Amino acid sequence: MFKSILLLAQLLMPAPAERQVLSDTIKLNLNDVILIAKEHSTAAVQALTIRENQYWQYKTFKSNYSPQLILDGTLPQFSKTNIPVIQPDGTVEFKPVTNDNSQLNLGLTQNIGLTGGQVFLKSNVLRFSDFDRKQTRYNGNPFIIGINQPLFAFNALSWDKKIEPLRYEESLKKYREDMEVVGRDASELFFSLLIAQINRDIAAKNLSNNETIYKIGEGKAALGRLSKDELLRLKLGVLNARKAVAQANVDAETSDLQLKSFIGFSAANQIQLLLPENLLSLEVDKEIAVQQAKNNRQKAIEFKRALLEADKEIAKAKGENGLKVNLFGSFGLTNVASQLPGIYSNPKDQQEIRLGFQVPILDWGRSASRIKTAQSNRKLVEANVKQAQINFEQEIYTTLRQLTMIKEQMQTNAEADLTANERFEIAKKRYFLNDLSITDLNIALQEKDQARRDYIFSLKSFWNAYFNIRVLTLYDFTTNKKI
Repeated sequence: MFKSILLLAQLLMPAPAERQVLSDTIKLNLNDVILIAKEHSTAAVQALTIRENQYWQYKTFKSNYSPQLILDGTLPQFSKTNIPVIQPDGTVEFKPVTNDNSQLNLGLTQNIGLTGGQVFLKSNVLRFSDFDRKQTRYNGNPFIIGINQPLFAFNALSWDKKIEPLRYEESLKKYREDMEVVGRDASELFFSLLIAQINRDIAAKNLSNNETIYKIGEGKAALGRLSKDELLRLKLGVLNARKAVAQANVDAETSDLQLKSFIGFSAANQIQLLLPENLLSLEVDKEIAVQQAKNNRQKAIEFKRALLEADKEIAKAKGENGLKVNLFGSFGLTNVASQLPGIYSNPKDQQEIRLGFQVPILDWGRSASRIKTAQSNRKLVEANVKQAQINFEQEIYTTLRQLTMIKEQMQTNAEADLTANERFEIAKKRYFLNDLSITDLNIALQEKDQARRDYIFSLKSFWNAYFNIRVLTLYDFTTNKKI
C-alpha cells in the first residue's frame, strides 16, 4: 500500500519544467494502472458523484417520515385604500382605510407512513391595526392539534418505505460494481497499449533483422551467390519493415494517449508497461459465483425493486379511481384581545371536523382501463425480470467457461511463443549458411510474430475474463471475500 501511495505521488504531482522525472520512462504493472484509474479517472469520479447523489436522495426520502417544524408569516401586510361601504339608505360610499394585518404561524407536522395521513400541531397569532381609528386588536390560536387522514386512498408513503431503501441499497452495490468496471476498462486499455508497445518492439526487431539479412544478401549478390530477384525481395522486406515500424509507432502513441486520458495521467510521462505473466491461481465454483452475484450485485436488488414498483402502480390505479374519503379533525384554543398576552389568558376552545367524499358514478371505463393497464405492465415487468435473471446467470456461466478455456490455452500459447522464436533463430542461421530459402525464412519470421501476438492476446483474454467475473459477482475468488 505504501509503495502504491508513493507511486501515485510521483506520477500525479505537478513538477517544474526543469525537472527531468516527467521525461523519464515510468514502468507500470497492471495493478498500478488499475489503482491509478480507481483513484483519479473521470469514470471513478462520476461513479462517486452518482453514489453521493443517491445518498442525498435517500436522506430526502427519510426526512418525509420525520417531524417538520415550519415558521411562516406575513410581516407586515400594510394597506391604504378606499373600500365600498353600504349606507343605511342602501347607497354605497367609498371610505379611506389604512390598516395592517400581520400574521405569524408556527406548525409541527408528522406524516404517518402506515396510513398515509398527517397529524399536526400549530399555533398562530394575527395582529390587526387600524391607523385611522388608532385601534389594535389581536386574534390567535395558542394551540391547535389535528389530523388529516385520507381513507381508502393510495398510500404513497407506505410504498416509498418499501421501495426507497431498496433503491439506496442498489446504489451502494452499483457504486462497487462501477468501480470494478473502471478496473476492467483500465485493464482493456492497459493491454491495448501493451500490445501496441510489443508490436512496436517486434517491428523494430524485424527491421533490424531485415537490414542485417539484406546486407548479407548484398555480399552474396556481389559474389554471384544470390540472384537479383532474391536481392530485391530482401530490399522489399526492409522497406516493408520500415513501414511496419512507422505504423506501430503511430498505434503505440494512440493507445498511450487513450490510456493516459482514461486514468488522468500527464501526457508528458512516458509509460512502459510490464507484462502480467504471473497468472492468478483460482478455482471458481459456478453455484457459488451465481449466489455471490445475487447477494452482491445491483441487478438482484433491481429485479425486486422493479416488481415492487409495478405493484405500486396497480395500487395507485386502484386507489385513485375508486371511492375517495378524507377525514379532517382538529381541536384547539382561540381568543381575541387588545394586547398580545391577552390571547393566552382564558382562551376558548374550538373544534372542527370534516368528512369529504367523492364517488365516481360514470367514467366510461376509465378507472377499469387504468387498472388493467397497470396489471398488464406488471406482467410485462415480471416477464422481463425472469428473462433478465436467466441472462444474469447465463452471463456468469459463459464467463467462467471462457476463463477455464483460456487457462487451458495459456500453456500451449506460451510454449508456441518460445518454439516459434527458437525456430526463427535457427532459420536465420541456416539462411546465412545458404541452407534455407528466403521464402522459408519469411515464413519462420511470420510464425514467430504470430505466436508472440497469440500469447499476448491470451494473456489479455485471461485478465479480461478475471476482471469481468469480478464485475459480475462483486466477489474476489483469490481471497474468497466480498469486494
